[in-house]
Amino acid sequence: MYTGTRHFLPLFLEDRSGQLTGSEFVDVHDRVKLSYRRTRQDQRGTQYCIYETSSNRDDAMTRPVIALDFGVKGELGSITFTFGKTGRSTRIEEYLRKSNGSPRCRTFTAQDGRPYRWSYRTHEDHEWTCVDASSKTVAFYHLKTPGEPQYALSSGCTLTVEEHFSDMASEFLATCMIMRHVAAYNLQ
Repeated sequence: MYTGTRHFLPLFLEDRSGQLTGSEFVDVHDRVKLSYRRTRQDQRGTQYCIYETSSNRDDAMTRPVIALDFGVKGELGSITFTFGKTGRSTRIEEYLRKSNGSPRCRTFTAQDGRPYRWSYRTHEDHEWTCVDASSKTVAFYHLKTPGEPQYALSSGCTLTVEEHFSDMASEFLATCMIMRHVAAYNLQ
């Protein structure tokens, strides 16, 4: 959880690989570093974990803040929140529910108790956009601009989280990766 000084700048988390199979998400102002890693792939399916690598906790690299489980064929499994004293696991389909009958538009109640909605290509220049209950954009995933040069340490894709919601960056990353997974596997 981001607890640093507020500068009224969104978190600009560079997606280093742009891949669903794992990436590092590093704020361009070095305020937050999140790691999305595949931690298991076997006959039960695949698990990805999000680690807050900018944390000073002793277990920052060994204890994930969120774990995502998917089935063998990519079907949605569970999301487990491991921060705090106890973990809480929920089926992804119960946590991130279809909205407006579309699998690419889903709502969820975040750990702050408020509702949010991810949608696909509903805002200019955003691949994915997350809004709050009043339809204010709180986070979005932006693809590399066509024609933009290749970079050695970045895919050119960015997850932006408005600073007021920066303490929820790991949850927005998890839900964004689920939404990208839904699109990649054409899940209903």
